[in-house]
Amino acid sequence: MASDGARKQFWKRSNSKVPGSIQHVYGAQHPPFDPLLHGTLLKTTPKVPTTPVKAKRISTFQEFESNTSDAWDAGEDDDELLAMAAESLNTEVVMETANRVLRNHSQRQERHKLQEAPGPEQKPKPVAEPPSIPSGDLRLVKSVSESHTSCPAESASDPVPLQRSQSLPHSATVALGGTSESSTLGSSALREREASRLDKFKQLLAGPNTDLEELRKLSWSGIPKPVRPITWKLLSGYLPANVDRRPATLQRKQKEYFAFIEHYYDSRNDEAHQDTYRQIHIDIPRMSPEALILQPKVTEIFERILFIWAIRHPASGYVQGINDLVTPFFVVFICEYIEQEDVDAADVSRVPAEVLRNVEADTYWCMSKLLDGIQDNYTFAQPGIQMKVKMLEELVSRIDEQVHRHLDQHEVRYLQFAFRWMNNLLMREVPLHCTIRLWDTYQSEPEGFSHFHLYVCAAFLVRWRKEILEERDFQELLLFLQNLPTAHWGDEDISLLLAEAYRLKFAFADAPNHYKK
Repeated sequence: MASDGARKQFWKRSNSKVPGSIQHVYGAQHPPFDPLLHGTLLKTTPKVPTTPVKAKRISTFQEFESNTSDAWDAGEDDDELLAMAAESLNTEVVMETANRVLRNHSQRQERHKLQEAPGPEQKPKPVAEPPSIPSGDLRLVKSVSESHTSCPAESASDPVPLQRSQSLPHSATVALGGTSESSTLGSSALREREASRLDKFKQLLAGPNTDLEELRKLSWSGIPKPVRPITWKLLSGYLPANVDRRPATLQRKQKEYFAFIEHYYDSRNDEAHQDTYRQIHIDIPRMSPEALILQPKVTEIFERILFIWAIRHPASGYVQGINDLVTPFFVVFICEYIEQEDVDAADVSRVPAEVLRNVEADTYWCMSKLLDGIQDNYTFAQPGIQMKVKMLEELVSRIDEQVHRHLDQHEVRYLQFAFRWMNNLLMREVPLHCTIRLWDTYQSEPEGFSHFHLYVCAAFLVRWRKEILEERDFQELLLFLQNLPTAHWGDEDISLLLAEAYRLKFAFADAPNHYKK
C-alpha cells in the first residue's frame, strides 16, 4: 500500500519536469496550448496540482500570431509581391516603349488640333494623360502604370495585364502604332535586345573558363552571328572550355586533319574507293546554296571533307544526306571572314588560303562530332532513321489522332516523307538561315540532333494540320508533304516550332510509354 501511495504522489507531481515527460513543442504549426481556445480538450473539473507551479501568462492565439515572424507569415505581402513582380517585368524596356507611344500620340493629337485651328477655349491635352487607344493597346499602358503605382491593391486585383507585359517589349510597339514611327521604335527595341544578348555572350566567353552549361542555356534561344562560330565550336565539343588551351587544340586538330588528307586523299581514284568518291562528286552539285557550293574552291573543300570522313568511318562510309550536314558548319565559320550579309552570293576566292584551310579543318571536326551522335542513321539499312520514323508515327498518333488517321486513310506512310526529315535533319525542308537557327538550339540540347529532333519533326508535321486535312488524295498529300511552303520562313517561325517541340518533349520524353495507346 505504501508503494501505491508513493506512486499516486508521484503522478500527482507530474507537472514538474522529469526525464521522459512529454513537453509541448511550440512553433508555427503548434501554437501554445490555450485553455480559452482549447477548453473542450480539458476536463470539466481539472485538479489543482499539489506542488506550487510558477504562474504562466495566458496568451491568446492572436497575440502569439502577432508576436511570431516566420517564413509563412506573409501578412499583407500579397499585394507587395504582385507589385514586385510588376517591377521585375523588364520595366526599363516597357516604360521606355510606353512613354514613346504616349509622346508620339500626344504630338499627333496636337498637330491634329493645330490643323483644325482650335479656339482659345480649347485646352491642349496634357502629355501625361493616357491616350484613347484600342483595348488591346490599353493593356500595355495599363500594365506599365500598374507596375509603378503606389496602390498595390490595383496590381493584386488585375494581374493579367502584368503577365501579358512580359512578352511586349518589341512586338507590341508595332501593333500599337501602325505607322512608320512605331515600326522604327519596334526595330530599335529589337536591336537593343540583340545588343544586350550579344553582351551576355561576350561576357560569358571572355572568362578564363567558359561555363558550358550557362552557354547552352543562353544559346537555346539563338546565338548572335558575331559569336556563333566560337559558340558552335565550344558546344560541339571541338574546343575546350579553357581559353588558354584553345590555340594549341586548334593547331593540333588542323595539323591532324591535313595529315589525313596527305595520307588518304590520293587513294580516291583507287578501285576500293572510287565508287565513294564518284558518289560524293555527283551529290555536291545538288546541294544548296548553289551559288556558294558550285564555286570551285568550295567544291574541292567539300569533296575532301566528305571523302576523308567516309574513309575514317568504314562502318557507314559515305551515305547520301551526310553531304548536307557539312554546309551549316562551313557557312557559319566562313561568315567570320566575309562582310557580305548574303552568304549565298559570297565570293570565297577572296578569302585568304590559310583562312580557308582553317575553316575546312574546323568544319570537318565539328561535322564529325555531330555524326558521332547519329551514326546509326547511316550504317547498313539505316536502323537509326527507321526507328526514329516509327517513333514519330507513334508520337503523332498521340498528339493529333485526326492527322494520323487522315494520313493512314489515304495510305500515306511516314517513311515516304519523314525519312528525308531524319536523313537531312530538315535541311531540305527549311531555308539555310533557318537551319542554322535550328542548330543553335540542337547544340544547346542534350542529344539535340538525335533525340530532340524527333519532337521538332512532330511539331513540324502538326504545324501543317489544316493543310493536311484539306487534302483528299494520296498524290496531293504526298506532294504537299515533300514540298512544304517554308521558303519565306524566318527565325520567328523556327522559334515557334522549337517552343512547341520543347512542350512535346516535356510531356513525352520521360514517359516513352505514352507513345503507345
